[in-house]
Amino acid sequence: MEGHLEPDRARGWVLALVSVASFMVVLDLLVVSTALSAIQAGLGASLAELEWTVNSYTLSFAVLLMTATVIGDRLGRRRVFAAGLALFALASAACAVAPGTGALIAARAVQGAGAATIMPLALSQLNAAFPPERRGWALGVYGSVTGLGAVLGPVVGGAVTQGLDWRWIFWLNVPVAAVVIGLGYARLRETFGPRARLDLGGLALVSAASLGLVWGLVRGNAAGWLSPEVAGTLVGGAVLAAGFVAWERRAAAPMLPMRLFGSRAFSAGNLAVFCLNGSMAGAIFFTAQFEQVTLGYGALGAGLGLLPWGLTPFLLAMKAGALADRFGTRPLVIAGLGLQLLGMAWLALVASPGAGYPVMVAPMLVSGAGLALGMPAVTKSVVGSVAPGDIGTASGAYTTMRQLGGAFGVAVPAAVFAAAGSYDSPSDFGAGYPYAIAAAAALSAVGTLAACALPRAASLPAVARSTNARTDTRS
Repeated sequence: MEGHLEPDRARGWVLALVSVASFMVVLDLLVVSTALSAIQAGLGASLAELEWTVNSYTLSFAVLLMTATVIGDRLGRRRVFAAGLALFALASAACAVAPGTGALIAARAVQGAGAATIMPLALSQLNAAFPPERRGWALGVYGSVTGLGAVLGPVVGGAVTQGLDWRWIFWLNVPVAAVVIGLGYARLRETFGPRARLDLGGLALVSAASLGLVWGLVRGNAAGWLSPEVAGTLVGGAVLAAGFVAWERRAAAPMLPMRLFGSRAFSAGNLAVFCLNGSMAGAIFFTAQFEQVTLGYGALGAGLGLLPWGLTPFLLAMKAGALADRFGTRPLVIAGLGLQLLGMAWLALVASPGAGYPVMVAPMLVSGAGLALGMPAVTKSVVGSVAPGDIGTASGAYTTMRQLGGAFGVAVPAAVFAAAGSYDSPSDFGAGYPYAIAAAAALSAVGTLAACALPRAASLPAVARSTNARTDTRS
């Protein structure tokens, strides 16, 4: 009996510590949203600088995820997980004391690197600690905790910003990370994975390509779309992206094997999640500010105003997974992105300074329901489309595309907003807001088309169908 209790106690510590760490990371993805207006006022930030406050975190998070997994497998997952937490805490402190927007953006990029180390190694340790028959339950608990972080992020950010100061949203990370590091070394055992080679060339190319493309989108309206700066960075980013594809085709140990994109389920699913997450990220970025700048809400009020987007996915996520098992992933992904498109288009049509907040609630609920239906289904579609040996790589690629979608989802609506609105007055911001949400709706439309390209279950490769069947039996 004692021999059984001790492993259970050890697994409980693993589940608790990786869930708290991941909760902190997910919280920080959204906690800044309701602090943007305070940062803009306190540091005199421009629209482009506010974008980079979000995108520097998201980009470094996205491009370093798969590399961090390989490093953790080679050097020890507990050791690298703790190093990621320390880096995240130090970067959070640097954000809190940043004297200007440049320092804040740089610290946010480092914070994203820490987050990219924490998240995949949290999952690796969870998978290593729990046997297959209990892994689904553990992942369900872990998913619920991280999902709660997404719901609470804007509210916590608003409450802290309004009650204390925006800098405290970063200070709060420091003691949490310190406690998890200490308990981690005391309670987690060291585990290792396969000693895969690092694809540093691929990492450099994808990082430079992402930076170039986002830089061009952010600077387009200010510098001119045909200016050497903008045209050069956009073309350069596209060339580097093509170079990344060519490199990955020839690399001995590619971080993203191009052969996976030969599967229509994998390629269409990744484009769908890119647009699904991008549309929501852009809408949250501008709606949090619209509620404060134009409607006159405080930071806490704005955070509470975003709850319809967070609560619907939180409440429907488990049912959405069961629906995907029953009806298949393709209908659920199409329905999810279609509902998101409907909700975003509806919001773009009704949102105005005179209409007020109440008219925004219904379209937010509809688009949030779309996210709830689409995200679990597209996850299952992408991961279930590959052979069992490729599941880890496919999951990393999927998470990377999801985070890159968030960065582009802020940059594209911001470029549209800058052409129609500004921060000069509440009415000027209100004039640009519907156009930004319309751009988010356009991303949902592209995602809907990608979802329609997903194959039906009968056309999946045989190995993927058998993998899905085994997964469904276990669940």
